[in-house]
Order: sequence, then C-alpha cells, then structure tokens
Amino acid sequence: MRQGRQDDPAAVRAVVWDMDGTLIDSTRVVPDAYITAIARLSGRRLSRDQIFAVYHLGPPKLILTELLGRASTAADVLEYHASLRAIAAQAAPYPGIVDALDTLRQRLPLAVFTGADHDSARILLGASGLLPYFARVVGGDEVQHQKPAPDGVLLACAALGVEPAAAAYVGDSPADLEAARTSGALAVAAGWGHLFRSRDSPADLVLADPRELLTALDADGGAPSSPS
Repeated sequence: MRQGRQDDPAAVRAVVWDMDGTLIDSTRVVPDAYITAIARLSGRRLSRDQIFAVYHLGPPKLILTELLGRASTAADVLEYHASLRAIAAQAAPYPGIVDALDTLRQRLPLAVFTGADHDSARILLGASGLLPYFARVVGGDEVQHQKPAPDGVLLACAALGVEPAAAAYVGDSPADLEAARTSGALAVAAGWGHLFRSRDSPADLVLADPRELLTALDADGGAPSSPS
C-alpha cells in the first residue's frame, strides 16, 4: 500500500539507486563469486541459475545459508567477499550511468540501497568507480526486512535527510519498485536492467536509458516529469 507519496513530481529532492542490474551489470560476477565460494567451502559446484534462484533472499549471509544447507558463518561471508573482490573489476557500469551520475550529483544527494550486504556493495561500487557518487550505501544486512519491504529505502532517505515522499528509488526488479512504492518514494524502473519486465512492473516512471532521468528532471527544480 502506498504511504502517501506526493503526487507533485516536483517533490523529488534525492535519488536512491539499486545496485545490481541498475547501476552495474553484475550478472556474471556475483553468481561466479558465489560459485567459487561454495566450491571452496563445500566442494559443490553450482550453476548460475541456482544462484539466481536465491537472489531474493538478500545479503550473502542468507544466500550462503541456503546454498550451503547450514547456518553460514562470518568466515563463510569473508570467503564470498574474497571471491567477489578477485573478479569485481569485471562488473561495469551500464552505459549512461556515469553520465547520469555526473550531472545528478551536482543537483541532488544520491544514495544506494541494495539487497547485497554493505561490504559487497562497497567492493563492487569501488571496483566500478561509482562509490564516490554516493553519500550513503545501505546494504541488505543493515535492514530487518528485505525487498519488497521498504526498510532499505526508508533508511537511505533518512541518511540523506529527506522524507521518502521527496525521493525517487531507481531499480530494475518488481521487488525494487514495490519497495519504492511502499516507502512512498517515486518508483523509477531501470528498463535496461536484467530483471525489468514491463508486463509486471509497478513503476511510476520507466526509463530506457539512465540518461533519460536527466530529461525527466526539471533543470531548475530537480523535478521529474509526469510518467506517461
């Protein structure tokens, strides 16, 4: 249920971004890091599809618990982080992301909320060169409830000092967009992302390219145009 987002698009004064599938293309890097970690920890060799099937669980602690068939430990998570760090440079920003962020950060505060844990997010954002753009990075390990619950969007907005009704959340999955809507933020679909499906998207605004966010925002007041 909506929590009273203002209908006036001019209310948007901050942008929060999802990471995987929105800012960076990690469709190979993240599953491959899990595959390597699981092989080292258990001797099992999993497929990327098996990893994709548990993405919805959120941070590595929960995903590793499911994949290992036992409660994961801090050492298990560190093993995953080491595997991710070794190949993180292969995860590149989507075309147009850097251009969009370069312009947006001069006008609006920016943050990230991702289902990945905080350390994984910093590894990937750092390797891709995107980390300096964001005033706050919120990981799935910092919230009680995972997407589509609004917890992470609310925490990111609080960190930026804005009410959710004054923010937009950009993400590619239905869970991202539902989290945005439930929080009261403008739900902006990253149409370039690998989880975006137009037929079941609960978006307020759909973008085909990150740079479209610049034209959707009013140059004087930072306000997105009304979605079509």
